[in-house]
Order: sequence, then C-alpha cells, then structure tokens
Amino acid sequence: MTLISDHSARLCFALGISLASPALAADLPAAEAAPVETDIVVTGRASPAPEEADDRYKPTPDASTLRSSAKPLDTPQAVNVVSAQVIRDQRPRYLDDALANISGITQGNTLAGTQDTVLKRGFGGNRDGSVMHNGMPLVQGRGFTPASQSVEVLKGPATLLYGIMDPGGVINIVSKKPLLDPQLRVSFTGSGYAAGRLGLEAMADLTGPISGNLAGRLVVDTQQEDYWRNFGERRDTIVAPSLGWYGGSTQAVLWYEYRAFNYPFDRGTVLNPTTLTPLAVPRRERLDELNNKMFGNSHLVQLAVDHALGGGWAAHLASSFNSETYDAGQLRVSAVNLARGTLTRSNDATVGSLSTDAYLQAYVDGGFRLAGMEHKLIFGVEGEYRRYLRRDLIRQATRTTFSYLNPVYGLEPFPTSVSLGDSDQTDRLWNYSVFGQDSIHIGDRWILVAGGRLVGFDQRAGRGRPFTANTDLDGWKFTPQVGLVWKAARVFSLYASYAQSLKPTSTIAPLGSGVVITSAFQPERGRSFEVGAKLDIPDRVTATLALYDINKHNVLVNQFNATTGVTDYRTAGRAISRGVELDMSGKLTERLSMIGSYAYTYARTREDPVFAGKELSQVAPHTAALSAVYDFGRIATKDDRFRLGGGARYAARRPGDNANSFWLPSYTVADAFMTYDTVVAGKEVTFQLNIKNIFDKTYYPSSVNVLAVAIADPRRVIGTMSFKL
Repeated sequence: MTLISDHSARLCFALGISLASPALAADLPAAEAAPVETDIVVTGRASPAPEEADDRYKPTPDASTLRSSAKPLDTPQAVNVVSAQVIRDQRPRYLDDALANISGITQGNTLAGTQDTVLKRGFGGNRDGSVMHNGMPLVQGRGFTPASQSVEVLKGPATLLYGIMDPGGVINIVSKKPLLDPQLRVSFTGSGYAAGRLGLEAMADLTGPISGNLAGRLVVDTQQEDYWRNFGERRDTIVAPSLGWYGGSTQAVLWYEYRAFNYPFDRGTVLNPTTLTPLAVPRRERLDELNNKMFGNSHLVQLAVDHALGGGWAAHLASSFNSETYDAGQLRVSAVNLARGTLTRSNDATVGSLSTDAYLQAYVDGGFRLAGMEHKLIFGVEGEYRRYLRRDLIRQATRTTFSYLNPVYGLEPFPTSVSLGDSDQTDRLWNYSVFGQDSIHIGDRWILVAGGRLVGFDQRAGRGRPFTANTDLDGWKFTPQVGLVWKAARVFSLYASYAQSLKPTSTIAPLGSGVVITSAFQPERGRSFEVGAKLDIPDRVTATLALYDINKHNVLVNQFNATTGVTDYRTAGRAISRGVELDMSGKLTERLSMIGSYAYTYARTREDPVFAGKELSQVAPHTAALSAVYDFGRIATKDDRFRLGGGARYAARRPGDNANSFWLPSYTVADAFMTYDTVVAGKEVTFQLNIKNIFDKTYYPSSVNVLAVAIADPRRVIGTMSFKL
C-alpha cells in the first residue's frame, strides 16, 4: 500500500531513508529511493515521520533508538514502540502511563510522584540513566511532554549502543520534528476528578517551512489542575521550539525545550504495621503537609545531524545538554501509632537540587560487499558528563503530632534546619566509549550481527559537608554483543542474541558496612541470552515474541531499616530475570486497530546473605495490556469521522521491597475514549473525550517501603477540543 501521498512527505521520507540507509542512497536519487510500494519501516534520525505513516497504531520506529535504519525484522533484539496515534488517543500524562502498553514494564520508586522510574525486565531505578531523549541521555525527572511524538523501548542489554546501563533495556522518547508542510493545531482541554477537582490545559503546535529546506516548529503547552487528593495542585508549562534542515545531502534538527513545573510531592499512604495493608483512611486524605511539593525548571538542547558522505556512507553527529533544578518540601512519615491514631513525621526538604548532563556522539555507517556477503558497519565514539547535586538536605522535627483520624494541616512551616551530614549529595560520572558493529548479510536470509564497546568511566559519589566520598572509582571495560537473524519469510524472522551490560556499582549514601566503593569493587555486569520471533506485515501489524534470560552480578541492594529509620545499602551477589514477552500493535481490519502485550517475568535475588531466593522489588510476575479503537468512519456528514476505543491493563501481585516483607496487590484498570472529527467554518475540528480508570479502581503502582506506598490516580474525565488552522 502506498503511504506517501504528497511530494513533500515523500521527499522527507526518501531523504531520511537515504541518509540512514546509505547503501540505498548510493543506487538511486533520494527522491526516488523511497520504497513507496511497501510499508514505511524506519524514520531517519533527523527526518520527520510522514504524517500518513504516523496516523496509525503500527509502529514507525525512529533511527535514533537503534542508531541506524535497520528494519525491525533484521534486528536480533526486541524493540517495542508506542506510536504517536496511540499517544494521541490515550493521552498519557507521564512516561510510565505510555509504557503501560509495553510488556514487562512496572513502576519503581518515583520519588513521591516526581520522577520517571521504569523497571524493564525487572531492572532499573530512578536516575538510572535508561531514559533517553532522541537517543541522547536525559536527567529531567519527567521526560515525556506534549512535544513528544512517540516512545520506544529497546529491550535487554543496550550497552553496545548506549554505554553504561542496566540490563533491562533503554527507553527513547522521540520528539516532534519540524515539518515542511505548514500546520497549526490549537487544543483546549478541561479535566476533572471527583470532589470538584478540576484542571485546564491549552496547547499550540505550529510548524511549517521558513525558507527553502529550513522548517520550524513551536510547541507551547500550559496546564494547571487541582491535585486529586484533598489539597495541592499541579502546574506544568513547556515551550519547545525546533528547527530542521532537510537538504539533499545533509539533514539536521535542533531542539530546545524549557519546562517550568510545580508538582505535589506525595508519598502516598502508609501500611498498617499489624496487617501490612494500607492505613484505613480515605484515599484522598494526604498524610503530609501543604508544603509537600516540588517546583523548578529544566532546559534541554539537542542537535542531530546526518550527512551523506557518498559511496554508501554517512556521518552522524548528536549532541545534548540538559539540566534541571528544583526545591522540594518532603515531609515524611516515620512511624505509625495505631493505638493513638497518630503519625510520627519528619519535616524534611531538599533545596538547591541541580542535575546536568552534557553528551556528544559521532559515528559513521555504511556498507560494502566482501566475499559475496554484504557488510553494514557502524562505528563511533561517545562521551558524557553527568552530575547530580542535592545541595541542602533539610531534616527538622515536626512541631505537632499528626492525627490521621482527625487531620489538621498547615501547622508545619517549610523547614530550614540543614543537615550538614546529609547535604551536598553528589553523584558525578564521566564516561567515554568507542563502539562498533558489523551486520553481515549472508545470502538473502541470514544476518550475523557482532559488535562491542570499550567503556571508560570515572565516578565519584558521596555526601556531607565536609564532603565524604562513598564511591570513588574508575576503569575500562569491554562489552561484546552478538546476534543472528534468520528471515524465514518476507514478513517473518527468527532471532537469537547474546549481550552484556555494564554499570559501575555506586552509592551516594554510606553502605551499611561503612565501606567505600572503589575500583576494587567489580561493576554491575549483566549478561543476557534472548531468542525471539518477529512479524511485520506491511500496513497491518507488527509483533514480537521474546524469551530471555538475564543474569546480573554485583547488584547494589537497598533495604529500609525500621530500627534506624534509614535505608541501608550493600552489594548483593547475583540477581536473575527470566521471562517471555509478547507485543503486538497495528491494524487488524480496515477499521479496527489495537496495541497489546503480555509478559511473564521470573525475577529473583540469587546470591545474597539476606535476600537470596526473594523476588525483586516492584516486579510483577505477570503484566498485560490491551487497547483497541474502532473507526466508524462517517456518521452524519461527508466530512466527519467517529472513533471509539478503550482497553485495560493488568499487573499481578508483587513485592513492595527486596526483603518481600510486604506485597502490593494486583490490579486491573480500564480506560476508554472517543474522538469525533468534523469541519466547522472550513476548519478541521476534533472533539475527544477520555475517561481514565473508568471503574475508579484504588490501586498501588509502586512503593519505597511500608511508609511510602504510591496511590494511583482515581477516575479522571478529560475533554479536548482541537482546531487545525
């Protein structure tokens, strides 16, 4: 089926493919190289996705995830995509909302609802470096914004492409890119929870040509809403301009994104120490204070350049700088007195938090034939500087005893007592790499992929005033990766792969034993075996079935100590994760589209003096999700269109901590939406209604310990009216 209907989109796509696939570009002029008789497979790294290809549930992968335009069927690793159309339909707020569609994903410690913390195949944590933006590192607490186009997940060890990383995988948020076709879309949204908790949002998305091949885009979004619990509000504003140059041999995109935010800092609820079930208070009742909120801003600048060198080779440059600063009131519960119905609390805060990341990558790819085999090479260099600083850690006793049976708020001022021993928390990492990969096409059906990365790192972390380093290490390590693909048919392939991951063991806080982590400690090493099958039917569906076995050594484990009231850290011997995952998305019929997934995850600590045999914290053994939309087409006029969709997601019972001392119950949550497109006064107008958590299910997506268990949003109704001007 031909998906490119206009010349501009055809040209953009052709250029993107030609740059990302220089072998194709060498044979044909760019504008004629687009395989318009087949399905679009991958969007070039610095080229926009054609609108026709993006208006569907079937994924349109972005080259920034795999550093190449390799087709999904040719890749010996699972890559799952949440497409732009799925995002428009489901209206996820945060990254983990979008990732609910993907198999093997659960939520970790979100730092009171302020951070993206996603466990992939059982591994991950907040600030673990696994969230990317256009294939480049991100330190922002929340990376998903209205300027995001799609979300992709590269499963399993990704050290070959991304360097220091946990073995569960990498998440790549793909930004909207400037288009050469002029468009202006303006949206107004109203939303509401029960008890009259309301919100408003306005968004404008303007794009079009500036001059010749230069295009621009500006996304502005501002929203303000009441927090769904008994106090608090959420404010978020982004301004995201971008420029794109889509020349004959060079393409480049420059993004900038500014964000100002003010979120509730909500640790959720606490567990009854006797029953280990949530305290018997209304779910809307907060147990903290009016000052519990995080406010700050962030800046993100990124540049991606693709340049055709000729002869089937291309050069790529990617550079990024991003920073985020915030202050946060963090009053927390430290004990429960059931007899008196009171809570012991600590009036804590963080002031002067600053996260920064600077990144540069350059690589060359191309192909040649040798001994009757086609080689597709990629090799390059990469460097990154990343620093997290928590300047003033405030620890202050509360003035009053808090009754959860008769709560009174507003008696605790914002704290000011700086704890010198806890302040200046710093985690600074330098890492630099050389990497290379060769994809050897043996005949028409076999592809052997082999490569590796040499990683150098220098990490120092600790806290205190004066500063005490609890991590001080450096070193060089090599990580290999190899895979094999058998293309059984034009739309079906089988694959197997072996990969390793690398992540230096580090901690800001002192280990329970008081030992400093130095170069004498081996870094966390993961190794993964994966086999799978992929289906990619043009203009229909994409599906991946994967079975994997991950072993991770030298794992750093944390555990809340109820006696001391602090979290202890130590290195565990080994953790494993094994499982099977199925992901599928696309169009089942001309009118019915779907995205769905299922995962079985067996994740355990294998070697540790305390936790051996225990399940890994927050990892659900079963997760599943299914969402579908039916397109009714015209229902009243020749210009209208009505779509109705909905779905459900499920997570099984899972441990709330590494000791498996308490458990989070399973949950199933359902959502629904409908859209109606029409024309008013000659302009395209879309009305959309979303109902999140239709049955108002109370559920707990993650926890830190028994005194901090997150509560998910209740039922929320969202109405949006969009104009295309």
